Amino acid sequence: MTQDYSHFPRHLVAVDCIIFGFDGENLKILLVQRNFEPKMGEWSLMGGFIGDEETSDEAAQRVLNTLTGLENIYLEQLNSYTQIDREPTARIMSISYYALINIEKNIQINEKYSAKWFDLKDRPDLIFDHNDMVKDAVLRLRRRATTRPIGFELLPKKFTMKDLQNLYEAIFDEKYDKRNFTNKINALDVLVKTAEKDMSSSKKGSFLYTFDEEKYNKKIAEGFMFKI
Repeated sequence: MTQDYSHFPRHLVAVDCIIFGFDGENLKILLVQRNFEPKMGEWSLMGGFIGDEETSDEAAQRVLNTLTGLENIYLEQLNSYTQIDREPTARIMSISYYALINIEKNIQINEKYSAKWFDLKDRPDLIFDHNDMVKDAVLRLRRRATTRPIGFELLPKKFTMKDLQNLYEAIFDEKYDKRNFTNKINALDVLVKTAEKDMSSSKKGSFLYTFDEEKYNKKIAEGFMFKI
């Protein structure tokens, strides 16, 4: 006998995406300016409802692609937000995701959403419970960056050691000693030093590195632990 669910409450379920980027100095967040009520004109995360024929992961990927034109973005489910009064128009439950984007990629921001990058520290106040979502995403990003090489998702393919140090200082909001940081990274043995140099910082230039994902995966299979 098939269960009849028609007499049970039905609620709307949405996804909201916390989109992080890095400009070489600061951790950034991509926000959209809301173009409908309630809270029209205020800043929010990019989101949307989950369709009848898609999972929450698929919905989040669709939302990101609609906004940025990018595919195969690093995307991780974060949390669910189910407060009864979290939105004034209806009972809407949200599943949050955070994404990491290399800003140097060819991002085609959809003008329809009036999206803008903000420094994470200087972002405007957000609607509903979106500020809580951002705080949760920052904490998750920091935990992941400590034990996984996800930070490289925010960097161009080739980067200097200074770029990498700037990134981790931005993520954790703290300063590191240059020598100690370099020694710690070199000890991980997951970077490839190229023969190329970035000549923009000094006459001598700084060597460019790449992340050796194949070597990292092999080391992980052998029991290696990535820890910064």
